[in-house]
Amino acid sequence: MSTPPTEPVLPSPTDRFAGVRALDDRIDSAFDAIRGNKVADRFFYGASELADFSLIWHILGAARGVTSDRKADEAIRLSAVLAVESVLVNGVIKSLFRRKRPVWESEAPRPHKLRQPLSSSFPSGHASAAFAAATILAEDNPAWPLYYAAAALVASSRTYVKIHHASDVLAGAATGILIGRLARKVWPRPE
Repeated sequence: MSTPPTEPVLPSPTDRFAGVRALDDRIDSAFDAIRGNKVADRFFYGASELADFSLIWHILGAARGVTSDRKADEAIRLSAVLAVESVLVNGVIKSLFRRKRPVWESEAPRPHKLRQPLSSSFPSGHASAAFAAATILAEDNPAWPLYYAAAALVASSRTYVKIHHASDVLAGAATGILIGRLARKVWPRPE
């Protein structure tokens, strides 16, 4: 005797965030396919760790800054924008939300050491900083796709290492682009 097929469980009409959770689950499942691969683990954990406190973006700005006085002024501008971004996102915006971070469900420990933030998961500060930095660094720069690719790598690493939900990362990326564009208008590049 066969059992009848089960009906899919539909979210209740009052569940406003069912679509967001479904997106998060789909993306998390896609990352599950490569989690545990030693090369992927080292790559994504390294990207996530290198972006702690916007380190990678300050390094890129400083590396460009040693080439000329104008580029040095741009590096100072980038660091200042990242400081404002951090205060806004990590100090103000995150305090408005109380989203829990993803749970590391594996019985095995994480494959690499990783700083565990205590703040709200929403939005991702790493993603916000990455895209704010890319927006500033890419301004009138022929290498602009590389900055956005690096930002996307850092942002996606936060979902890979299960520190953020995918929707946190998407919201952080949008926030970072908005902050970067506003910064470009308020504080134009030094001539």
